[in-house]
Amino acid sequence: MSIGEARQGQAVALAVEGELTIYRAAELKDALLDAVRQHAAPAFDLTAVTEFDSAGLQLLLVARQEAASLGKALRVQGASAAVRNVFELLGVPFDGIVETTGEGTAA
Repeated sequence: MSIGEARQGQAVALAVEGELTIYRAAELKDALLDAVRQHAAPAFDLTAVTEFDSAGLQLLLVARQEAASLGKALRVQGASAAVRNVFELLGVPFDGIVETTGEGTAA
């Protein structure tokens, strides 16, 4: 699991690679929430997420709630098939949870 940053003006995309599951949620929570708090236009790039579960979804919801409490909109710049599959499996509209923008920044 790794997390990197890609900057574009005031926007910062936090690129998450590897698992975003119950096994990693605790260690990722602080990093994701810090990104939401520290950046004017926070975004997550989930294109390199290889495994995703309900704990990952819960983490996105917590990050979205934190962003909203700060008057910000959390964006996802692309999501892997693993991420989209969990949303579909749970019957949760992806675009209803986060504001999506184009493709991710991960290579």
